[in-house]
Amino acid sequence: MTDRRNFIKTTLTVASGMAIGQVVKASESVHHTGIIYTANNPGQWEKKVKGHAPEIAIDGKTVTITTNHVMTSQHYIVRHSLVTEDGTVLGAMTFSPKDKKAVSTYELPDGITTKLYATSFCNKHDLWMTELTI
Repeated sequence: MTDRRNFIKTTLTVASGMAIGQVVKASESVHHTGIIYTANNPGQWEKKVKGHAPEIAIDGKTVTITTNHVMTSQHYIVRHSLVTEDGTVLGAMTFSPKDKKAVSTYELPDGITTKLYATSFCNKHDLWMTELTI
């Protein structure tokens, strides 16, 4: 069972990185693809921005992603990821409805000077992204 969970987590992490990397490469405007929602382009989820768009805080080399969202068995944040402009996944964290908050922390490698994309995936309201340039 553990191997299956690890396989699923790894698959989700790789898929998130590949999807963001391909969307960024394919278009300078990922916000208009309808695949990834942002605070500025929430698509059909206009009233859901506050609880779904991930917030990014940087303190030195530490990046914290927070999604201010309820965590119930019916509605929760499934996953965060932190991805560079070229699609490199710097980290990801999977949540369960039992988690009290959707907060994840990552350490930046030395020399990172690029755009970062924080993603937050909701089980009901799709994939959300916030962009930050370091």
